[in-house]
Amino acid sequence: MQSDLKLVPKTELEAFIRRVIDEAGGWIDFAKFMDIALYDPKSGYYSSENHQIGYSPLSGSDFVTAPVLTKAFAKALAVSVREALDKTQTQEIWEFGPGTGVLASQLLETLGDRISKYNLVEVSGGLRARQSALLSAYADKVNWVSELPEVMKGVVIGNEVLDAIPVNIIKRIDGIWYEQGVCLSEGLGGAQGGGNKSAVLGWAGRITDLRPPSQEGLTGDYLTEVHPRAEAFVQTLVNRLKVGAMFFLDYGFPEREYYHPQRHMGTLMCHLRHVADDNPLVFVGHKDITTHVNFTGIALAAQECGANVLGYTSQAHFLLNNGFLDFLEDADLSERARALKLIHEHEMGELFKVLVIGLGSVWDPIGCLRGDRTHTL
Repeated sequence: MQSDLKLVPKTELEAFIRRVIDEAGGWIDFAKFMDIALYDPKSGYYSSENHQIGYSPLSGSDFVTAPVLTKAFAKALAVSVREALDKTQTQEIWEFGPGTGVLASQLLETLGDRISKYNLVEVSGGLRARQSALLSAYADKVNWVSELPEVMKGVVIGNEVLDAIPVNIIKRIDGIWYEQGVCLSEGLGGAQGGGNKSAVLGWAGRITDLRPPSQEGLTGDYLTEVHPRAEAFVQTLVNRLKVGAMFFLDYGFPEREYYHPQRHMGTLMCHLRHVADDNPLVFVGHKDITTHVNFTGIALAAQECGANVLGYTSQAHFLLNNGFLDFLEDADLSERARALKLIHEHEMGELFKVLVIGLGSVWDPIGCLRGDRTHTL
């Protein structure tokens, strides 16, 4: 399908990546490439005016998220968010990667006066415009943030945020570990480097000291990702959030499942017009790039900074514990069908997990009371 797409090349973005590679001596690590491809202020995927989120490719979208599928998702999440606000005696929400603003709108409606301020951390100008239009009725509470303050209080929400944080790719070949980076297929570092428009992006490895956090049972050639940026991101939040809680909802595994012998080709995936592929070096700037989350690494990073891991469970258990089915009683057949994707084991119910982190107060989150898997981290 993607070979049939008629997309205008992002020539400025491609030229910039070539210059960066050329200036770096012909090679950049994948985290640097992913950062530019997704977040370049002018032409990066998340900085564009495209409607990335929607039901189908007919809308020009690339993927769909849980809040768009059903209001019951936000209502169930609100149960745990209200509990966290009460336990920590705070009144603010910080949502990272708020997408279209649908989740913010629904949480504001559901939680009402329990929220004094709703902070949105958004890098996409196009999405921010959509959020602003959707949230106009809550203008007195909504606040867009470009830089985090030194001191934060409240509840942090990250729905499908950690998977989009740049990763480093490492690959073991014949017992030697290499870091998989991006180069130009011709003219490396020479006259044909950054200025050669015909040069295409390619892969190249360099011997590295980077290793998976666990190599138990890993034999033979093996490719995977490590997540220093995601772990640093969580530690920054922990250091600044003086009291409150964090909810991270995303697809991923605990460490022993992430670095499993059978997962020898890594987890990196791209999304374009609701079709997934594993080649981030084509249609650069036009498609999403993600990897699964190593939830053990995230939990340990938070603990190292003094936070408490309050709970970890599947999305299905989390939603059901929060009364998800009750919130579907008045939904029509179409919404119910979409909603079931969020809890079915073969859809998003098992692959997606929820990690709850607390600062200050300690409690057993209602969303993790049944089916808690903290012991697997």
